[in-house]
Amino acid sequence: MSDGQSWIPQSVDVSVPSAARVYDYLLGGAHNFAVDRLMGDKAEEMMPNSRNAARLNRAFLRRAVRFMTDQGVRQFLDIGSGIPTVANVHEVAQDEAPECRVVYVDRDPVAVAHGELIIAGNDRVGVLQADMRDPESILASGEVNRLLDFDQPIGLLMLFMVHWVPDEADPQGLLKRYREALPSGSYLAISHMAGDHVNEDARSVTDRMSKSGGGDVTYRDRAELESFFGDFELVEPGLVKFAEWRPTGPGDISDDPAVNKIAFAGVGRKP
Repeated sequence: MSDGQSWIPQSVDVSVPSAARVYDYLLGGAHNFAVDRLMGDKAEEMMPNSRNAARLNRAFLRRAVRFMTDQGVRQFLDIGSGIPTVANVHEVAQDEAPECRVVYVDRDPVAVAHGELIIAGNDRVGVLQADMRDPESILASGEVNRLLDFDQPIGLLMLFMVHWVPDEADPQGLLKRYREALPSGSYLAISHMAGDHVNEDARSVTDRMSKSGGGDVTYRDRAELESFFGDFELVEPGLVKFAEWRPTGPGDISDDPAVNKIAFAGVGRKP
């Protein structure tokens, strides 16, 4: 795509890479700039499994959304959605059940601008610019309350997001606030970089992303990640490495065993 499109918000410095746009590039999307592609190529050079990790995380998203729709969920809140492209939530959900409603939330203004273009004409999908660390602004927003009914089950997605929240920002309290807002029968899906499978190359890449504005990356172990689900009941197979969560075919698993272990993933149900 051209980096000089008129839709780019004037306040955005396109010379600075964005975590959302780098992720889009690694997924094979077209909504990124030269600086993002440079960062993505550097990430792949330093950590050759970066593209596969992004692909496997996206594959987990598809499986989690399909699972939730199979359980009767018809509304989704995707926090830290990035740019909703390449098998996004509303495409997967509405393919299963056309009446599904989705709200994408991201703090990146370019991700939001792209999202608004992508969903144009679909009145069951909305985009909100907000920071996941400010749950009150998200839960009280007009867009969320226009599309989502908090008296009915909601599928909350936080994929590759909570590891950007450092311990001093109280991720436990943050997740608790979101869990409390969900009605009974809702689901929470989380994927998170695995603390037991981090190496210096991975740390170097994520440190670079942090400096570009993505936030501070915190690697956590399985026990700590399980606590993020609170009293939600983890569905089978529980909290596992993301390629192990209900894979349906070769596209859900990497040929490189190391890639399959990069992140944990799980889905929990609110009693």
